[in-house]
Amino acid sequence: MLTQFTTWDIVRNLLEGGKWTLLLSLLAFFLGGVTGLIIVLLRISPNRFLRVIAKVWIELFQGTPLLMQLFIVFFGLSLLGWDVSAWTAAAIGLTLFTSAYLAEIWRGCIEAIPSGQWEASASLAFSPLQQMRYVILPQALRIAIPPTVGFSVQVVKGTAVTSIIGFTELTKSGTMIANATFEPFMVFGLVATAYFCLCYPLSVYARHLERKYHVAC
Repeated sequence: MLTQFTTWDIVRNLLEGGKWTLLLSLLAFFLGGVTGLIIVLLRISPNRFLRVIAKVWIELFQGTPLLMQLFIVFFGLSLLGWDVSAWTAAAIGLTLFTSAYLAEIWRGCIEAIPSGQWEASASLAFSPLQQMRYVILPQALRIAIPPTVGFSVQVVKGTAVTSIIGFTELTKSGTMIANATFEPFMVFGLVATAYFCLCYPLSVYARHLERKYHVAC
């Protein structure tokens, strides 16, 4: 079939989409990590009201589909009079989604630390903040690294959903190219290969960290 697209044109356009997939993944993982850290500190706070807020946050973003969250951010903010681009909506939606899961992962890691560590640090007259900073978090970090790296794979794959609101990442680029070339099998085969190349090294690295730190994810 005659087409204006050469194989190199297809690959080049997919690489451009892959660049935006990678940038969105990094941004969402970083911002989601910062937000998730705040949420997990609220989640383990002695203040019941703060714990409830954190729990509602986690349940809300874990209990609803990412697609619905993107729709609410993209269309909801527009209805309120804020002009939100697909890039901004995708970043916000994926950040909120990521923060909820990372907060729950990290909460589990913190709670995995034996209570004796809290008691021992309290006997040294450490304040709760000092206990968390100098005793609990360093140990929890060792447990948290493998599942955190493993979850980054879900963030990368989650970027594919943002194509629904018009963000031109890898999946959206593949859809447009497939519609133009009428070669969906080849195009989406390349898209799948690109996702594999992004995700597989992260999966391998997560398993390596798990063995290194002797932690069961």
